[in-house]
Amino acid sequence: MARTARPRTAAPRPRPAAPAAAPARPGPGRAAVAGSAPARAGVGRRRAWFWLRLLVLVTIWGSLALAAVLLVLVWDLPRTDLALSQTRRAGVTLEAANGAIIATSGDVHGQIVRLPALPAHLPAALLAIEDRRFYQHLGLDPIGIARAAWVNWSTGQISQGGSTLTQQLAKNLFLTPERSFRRKAQEAVMALWLEWRFSKDELLEIYLNRVYLGAGAFGMDAAARLYFGIPATRLNLWQSAVLAGLPKAPSRLNPRTAPEAAAGRAAEVLGAMVEVGTITQREATLAAESIRIPPRPSRDSGWFADWALDDLGARFPGNADLVLRTSLDLRIQAVVEQRLEALLAGPGARAGVGQGAVVVMQAETGHVRAMAGGRDYRQSQFNRATQARRQPGSAFKPFVFLTALEAGMGPGDGVADGPINLGGWRPGNGAWRSQGQITLEEALTHSVNTAAVRVLARGGGARAANATAQRFGLPGPFPRDATLALGTGEVTLLDLVAAYAPFANGGLLPEPRGLVSARADGQAVAAGRPTLLRVTTPEYAAAMRQMLESVVTRGTGRAAQPPGGRQVAGKTGTTQDFRDAWFIGFTAAPPGTGGGTLVLGVWLGNDDATPMADVRGGTLPARLFRDILETLVRPSPGAASLSR
Repeated sequence: MARTARPRTAAPRPRPAAPAAAPARPGPGRAAVAGSAPARAGVGRRRAWFWLRLLVLVTIWGSLALAAVLLVLVWDLPRTDLALSQTRRAGVTLEAANGAIIATSGDVHGQIVRLPALPAHLPAALLAIEDRRFYQHLGLDPIGIARAAWVNWSTGQISQGGSTLTQQLAKNLFLTPERSFRRKAQEAVMALWLEWRFSKDELLEIYLNRVYLGAGAFGMDAAARLYFGIPATRLNLWQSAVLAGLPKAPSRLNPRTAPEAAAGRAAEVLGAMVEVGTITQREATLAAESIRIPPRPSRDSGWFADWALDDLGARFPGNADLVLRTSLDLRIQAVVEQRLEALLAGPGARAGVGQGAVVVMQAETGHVRAMAGGRDYRQSQFNRATQARRQPGSAFKPFVFLTALEAGMGPGDGVADGPINLGGWRPGNGAWRSQGQITLEEALTHSVNTAAVRVLARGGGARAANATAQRFGLPGPFPRDATLALGTGEVTLLDLVAAYAPFANGGLLPEPRGLVSARADGQAVAAGRPTLLRVTTPEYAAAMRQMLESVVTRGTGRAAQPPGGRQVAGKTGTTQDFRDAWFIGFTAAPPGTGGGTLVLGVWLGNDDATPMADVRGGTLPARLFRDILETLVRPSPGAASLSR
């Protein structure tokens, strides 16, 4: 019997172990396990994203803020193209007859100088004292700023600045001297622009030609000519040191007004050059020992300068830089100043003389060779030679006597010298004793008042004498009565000196002149030529000259006669109560003073017309005339040093 087969069942297979459950991702509301690596990575990514976003925001807003700041700073900055070619006040340079600069006005610029043409020690001196890292920084010098801050903090005072030379140039070219944070920030901006726009050598060259160095001088060449009388290309080491030291304080270190301070600053510059290795210590020592700041060409030539520059705009219209050569002779000017001060400080002080004025003129041309308008220009700029109108006293008598000569009288004709009474007016004769009858020449020689009144009448009276005086350039006002014979009108010293010139040069009246030649922007322009007007005949002029020579040889002007027999002609003048004392004279020009004939006028008195103590024209004024003439003939060492 067959067996029924049972179906086979497979043996159960062992199940593999269930895999470990994967860590659950932190979802909302589920915190990550602290300290795990994925948690740290997530935090790092979030922080990086946060800082990235912050950096972008700071960059954007910082750029906007920086742009706003720059906009505020540059909003009112001048246009650089206009600033680099800036307009300025026309410069006027006044030169003496020998070319020395005696005065400047406006903005005076010298020749444009190039670095290769300058002595190497000039830019080296400037960089050593102003900006040693000039060729290393980019316009701003953090190291220099930090050093200056440390020095100022340690000393407790502002003794050092941190501005670079480029910053100084930016300030000079574009900005005002205002002290504020905003102006300083603008200076930094412009310094960076200048460094981008120009090379270092170009910046240094611009600075050397634009820096202000005192007394109206801009640039090294103008300052070299002003202070030393030479172009910048000829500066020696100590002169370069003096100029390099000026930018710190141009007024306080001005070599003309503060020579000791300028020399001290130059020594500092030389020391700085040694520190940077530009020169050796021996070179610095020798240069410091050689410093000789030249004196001003003239202490009181300001009166002449003011007069010479008067009405300049009308004579030279336009805006050109002018260089005017004048007739001023520095040697004569120095002698005049020296002798006037000596007289006022000595015998003048004892006699109550407070002021004086002197004019020296060449008779043939009218060129004024010297002018002192008072005792000290620094104390008073009022020009007593050209602005003060005073009574000339007997110094007016030559015009009265000339009128009589032209009316037909002669020097030998007689005139009464006795007392005279005109409606109660009785002029006196001082110490003169009446002789009854004297010649016209004797009347003028001894300045006899009563005779002069009679000469006035015989010459046609006050009207005729007035006409003569006006013909000789004396505008008055003059009285129209007999007192005119005694000089009761009003004149200036300059006009009176010019009016005496025809007696010296054959009857020709010159116009007083101070300018000889002129250059406008380097080109010669017309400065006018001497004008001569015939005001009397050579014969009458010769007769008057003879009479005026007699005044000096044997009359009231004897004190004016210098030793050696030099021929001098002139006339004294004294007003009532000794309020004014005059001497006007002329003689052949001493050697070295330009030749021809010099007319020299002296006035002494007081501004408030206070009487002096018996000072007459034949005393102190005549003595001053002689002293000046004597010194010019034999110049003293002091006068010679002043004239250099």
